[in-house]
Amino acid sequence: MEESFLSPVYNVRRVPIKKIRTNAYNPNSVAPPELKLLEQSILTDGYTMPIVCYYIAEEDVYEIVDGFHRYKVMKQSKVIAERENYCLPVSVIDKPLSERMASTIRHNRARGTHSIDLMVSIVKQLVEAGVSDEWLNENIGMDKDELLRLKQLSGLMSLFKEEKFSEAWETEELI
Repeated sequence: MEESFLSPVYNVRRVPIKKIRTNAYNPNSVAPPELKLLEQSILTDGYTMPIVCYYIAEEDVYEIVDGFHRYKVMKQSKVIAERENYCLPVSVIDKPLSERMASTIRHNRARGTHSIDLMVSIVKQLVEAGVSDEWLNENIGMDKDELLRLKQLSGLMSLFKEEKFSEAWETEELI
């Protein structure tokens, strides 16, 4: 890594919530009791971690990479939204879509659960975009068996293009 690299968290921005939008690929879910706990945490402690976004200059919007539930809490809590002046702390990363998807999964896997259907969809999108199995294993923390199971769940043959299968065998004819 470059010596001049500075983690995005050192440049947190205060962004109006109306300029923030969700992404279409987040497979993470939080059960209602945990979401209520997150709301209580934010009510009590404030926002202690920024949400992670990708800035889309052409639209002047920030797309969430990580922190959807912190965003959701503000959208649902008038008390929090007013207290925070309808702004969220945002840390910006500048990466292509495949890297943002991988980042979302890494953040989520470190602390949450995933929807299998959305995980299958993400793997399908990444494989169709030309990402290798090795890249998926390394960048979203899946082992080979887990990736194979997700591909099997998709039912799409195209996802198996990198898999090595043994030659078919023939039976001896019984006389």
